[in-house]
Amino acid sequence: MTQPRPDDDALKAFNESIVDEFRANDGKVGGPFEGNELVLLTTTGAKSGQPRVSPLSFKRVDGRLLIIAGNGGAEDNPSWVYNLRANPSARIELGTESFEVTARELPPAERDDIVPKLTAEISAFAEFQANTKRVIPIFELQPV
Repeated sequence: MTQPRPDDDALKAFNESIVDEFRANDGKVGGPFEGNELVLLTTTGAKSGQPRVSPLSFKRVDGRLLIIAGNGGAEDNPSWVYNLRANPSARIELGTESFEVTARELPPAERDDIVPKLTAEISAFAEFQANTKRVIPIFELQPV
């Protein structure tokens, strides 16, 4: 079953509240993200050229910091995917640290190798992939 696309205004307000909570609490948040490791990813808008901040769950696998464009299993990629594809230079906030990264989208063979590890760590990943026709992009964030 395909997930509906989230309402843009509601998603923006939700993300802003998570960003505020993250920054006020040294990278810790409650609610649906409680207990998850989060990163704030600042990309450059592909169309606007403006900075865009997205709170994202991440996983470290084999020493690499990975973000997954699950988007709740929706048929569309989240906006940050298009932003990173247009400009892979980004900034992340991780806990109390902030640093520049280069995002690298995993090519198909590398993605296929890492999916079993991600599925073992993130039960929702397999569910999201099963609910959408798109191949969910996975990016590695490499410190500059």
